[in-house]
Amino acid sequence: MAADIAQYDVVIVGAGVVGCAIARELSKFQLKVLVVEKELDVGMGTSSRNSGVIHSGIHYSPGSLRAKLNVQGNFMFEELCKALKVKMSYIGKLTVAQDDEEIKTLYHLKEQGEANGVPGMEILPPEKMELIQPGVQGKLALYTPSTGIVCPYTFTIRLAESAHLNGVKFLLGTQVTGITRDGETFQISTHRGDRLTTRVLINSAGLYSDAICRMLGIDEYKIYPCRGEYLILDKRFGHYLKTLVYPTPHHGKAGLGIHLTKTVDENILIGPSNEYVEEAEDIRTTKEIMGLLIEEGKRLLPGLSTSDVIRSFSGLRAKQTPPQVGGFKDFVIERRRDYPNFINLVGIESPGLTSSPAIALMVKDLVGEVLPLVKKEDFKSEIPGMVGYFHEQPEELKNELLSKDKDYGEIVCRCEGITKKEVMEAFQNLLGVKTLAALKYRARVMMGRCQGGFCLPRIVELLRKEFGVSPQELLLHKEGSYLFTGYVR
Repeated sequence: MAADIAQYDVVIVGAGVVGCAIARELSKFQLKVLVVEKELDVGMGTSSRNSGVIHSGIHYSPGSLRAKLNVQGNFMFEELCKALKVKMSYIGKLTVAQDDEEIKTLYHLKEQGEANGVPGMEILPPEKMELIQPGVQGKLALYTPSTGIVCPYTFTIRLAESAHLNGVKFLLGTQVTGITRDGETFQISTHRGDRLTTRVLINSAGLYSDAICRMLGIDEYKIYPCRGEYLILDKRFGHYLKTLVYPTPHHGKAGLGIHLTKTVDENILIGPSNEYVEEAEDIRTTKEIMGLLIEEGKRLLPGLSTSDVIRSFSGLRAKQTPPQVGGFKDFVIERRRDYPNFINLVGIESPGLTSSPAIALMVKDLVGEVLPLVKKEDFKSEIPGMVGYFHEQPEELKNELLSKDKDYGEIVCRCEGITKKEVMEAFQNLLGVKTLAALKYRARVMMGRCQGGFCLPRIVELLRKEFGVSPQELLLHKEGSYLFTGYVR
């Protein structure tokens, strides 16, 4: 028997930060919206595997979409994070020049930033650099106070939860396998046998955006995955970094260079590298690059030892430029002439995170050229909950919460101070994701120095007792990623 056809006004392919930002923006209107994502959770690709930097907008050519949307998105971030209960901070950035050639680049970046509307920039001599970040070395630095930090996966999850609270449906663990046009609508098929029809189709598939294009016979785009590897340092270095420190970028490179990034949770990241890879699933970390990152880290943090590295990870950039060209191309955000109800986003690499709120506004306007946008009277701009974790709250609030629920008094994750109540709430998340990665990204368990050595057995037992989940059923992050096969004595 043929599957029933589900009808929507808008289908968004891809639940990364851009797709989820678009979904939330469209949830303000009387539209039936669906997000289709091949992974079991939102933000599991590039959106959870990056530096978490809110960029100022100095790196992009005036007049480009990247420049315009970066600066606009930066201005929107603080208010949006407040509504979404997401930690963020404008801690500023020093881009440091070591020689005369790099100094020329600094002044060019400042001119570019001024043209783009970046506020408060200064070129600083060594003594003023030292006041902002003790120990930094270089001839001059460009200081951009509007550069900030945010947890990228928390931001993506909260965008999705906000969209969901306002009526958007999410079809997770579902890969689009075919798209055809039928008059004024698109017919979409998935690997699970779903049959969907939509009046507007939005391609926000990131590393797979070119594959979605090819399903419609659009072959002018190709994505070249570019891997960036990182090291995560123990929190003992968190106090060291007062601002972000970047090298001056060199023309033709695929990224902005290896740098130190402080996170909102007080770890420091070293990275990313940049190596083109063949596959959009190739998120390996390599011995060679780890050695390079440790060497660079020791130069920037003299007290660093290999024992201070608690984890490595990598992410992929969706580049439009091949290895022999390098550098960057502008974002593609278009409403196609050949498919007027197809909104196509290709090559949304950095600063995609920063730009995501502004991209969502732009896409909303493009949707409005096809469909009437009638505002909802009951849109919920804020989501419930608190900013940060239980142990970060004021004592008065902690005592109040503890008086209402004793599970706030039981620590499950020692490294990060996460309670039983927080783990249980994370497992009962709004999107219904039941993987261990979902717990990790929502409750920050298994992210500390022991990387789950202490808390993982306790989490597994908690899930078994409280929710009846068998350990053999648990997945790490995707289909088939089982951690347990049975019991031992």
